Amino acid sequence: MLEKLSNSNSQSTDFQVKPVEMIPKIKEISAEQQNQPQQQASKETMEKVINSMNDFLKASNSHLKFQYHDGLKQYYVSIVDDTTNEVIKEIPSKKLLDMYAAMTDYIGLLVDRKV
Repeated sequence: MLEKLSNSNSQSTDFQVKPVEMIPKIKEISAEQQNQPQQQASKETMEKVINSMNDFLKASNSHLKFQYHDGLKQYYVSIVDDTTNEVIKEIPSKKLLDMYAAMTDYIGLLVDRKV
């Protein structure tokens, strides 16, 4: 059967293989740099980014609202409608963050509890 296939393809096709171009290496991080905490953005930089995102969202009559979750000590974003002040979307959702905080508390009780 292989002979039939090879005989039926009497036309030979020559393919030229092109060399692979060199890809630049990613900057390697030393062990000292990995252990250092990343620098947090300054408040002014964050305000500039938030204002530019709010300007972008003006066309859709909505704005961003950053809220602090006390249980996790992290911020989450809400997209709010300007006309009704209704929350359109939360990233990540507050319910999910509440569940995550409750699970971490529960796991902490299991691990930290002495018998």
